Amino acid sequence: MSLILVIDDDPTVQIVLSRALENQGHQVVITNNGEEGVTLARQLYPGLVICDWMIQQSRELDICRQIKAEPSLSLVFFIFLTNLGSVADCVQALNAGADDFITKPIDQNELTARVRAGLRLHQMSRDLQKQKQLLEAELGEAADYVRSLLPPQLQEPLTINSRFIPSRRLGGDCFDYYWLDPDYLAVYLLDTAGHGLGATLPSISVLNMLRSRALDGINYYQPTDVLRALNNTFQMTTQNSKYFTIWYGVYNRVNRQLIYANAGHPPAVLFSETPTLQVTKLDTPSIPIGMFPDTNYKDKFFQIPESSTLYIFSDGVYELHLADGSIWQLDYFIDLLRAAHAAGSCNLDNILRQLSQINSQDSFDDDLSILQIRFDN
Repeated sequence: MSLILVIDDDPTVQIVLSRALENQGHQVVITNNGEEGVTLARQLYPGLVICDWMIQQSRELDICRQIKAEPSLSLVFFIFLTNLGSVADCVQALNAGADDFITKPIDQNELTARVRAGLRLHQMSRDLQKQKQLLEAELGEAADYVRSLLPPQLQEPLTINSRFIPSRRLGGDCFDYYWLDPDYLAVYLLDTAGHGLGATLPSISVLNMLRSRALDGINYYQPTDVLRALNNTFQMTTQNSKYFTIWYGVYNRVNRQLIYANAGHPPAVLFSETPTLQVTKLDTPSIPIGMFPDTNYKDKFFQIPESSTLYIFSDGVYELHLADGSIWQLDYFIDLLRAAHAAGSCNLDNILRQLSQINSQDSFDDDLSILQIRFDN
């Protein structure tokens, strides 16, 4: 049995609708006042509303807008009862949120069919909403799990700050940093293609594999060895067509030397502040992990100057949607970092606030991950 709210000030129409709907097994609540109808809808949560619409009184459109604007009532199926027939009137009503029309005089067969179809669509919408909520809850739990696996902030002997902001759909970002021995720090950030659990699970697998050093027979101090082993292990043909990008580096704190390799990932960016601000992209162009077997990767070395800051990030930090419909670019993000360093405001939270202001959407469309490594001395 479904609850149907009727808003109509004609006693004859009230009787006709009440009898017809109750004969179909529905519970019917009737009011002749629009404001009271909105109040009843908020109290009773009907599955369907039938409201009379007279062209001389536009308040019925406001009734429809008010009901549809309520988050808890947005799925209510709203039918206007009218003797209007112009396309302009129909467009006006549909823009206000109406779902269907029943014309006067009321035909019982038409009424039965439209009410049955409306309630069926209402139930389908509710079922879809529940599934969406369950999926969002599961993605939220998965995001919390990924967050729990990420390493804590590091203060000594160098400073590492990080941020992970998952998108609503949850992407494939993951990162880690740890000491291979007292002098060598391994650091990497990866991004699996796609969204949802299908992208998250491979990333977690890589993190667990690298953290436990489960790749046998490789030199974890040598980035190209790590990338080749990952490429052999995670070929798309055996990973449900999933591939991922990764930037992997090893820092020797004694001689301040960084060795790194890249597999299709955005370059890391180093800011050196002495004697003047210098910006260097650390990149070794190659294709992502898993695309082709026997891919060649290349190591590069870089001597880290004093008072330097290294940023490693996913493409979610710069592939932002702008108000004009265009997409922000990597060079703009580097300019933002340059300005932050010049102003002495390179705190990650400040940077993320600026990215949120640049992004035209309510949330980030992709996972946003960023590491900030400060080499103070």
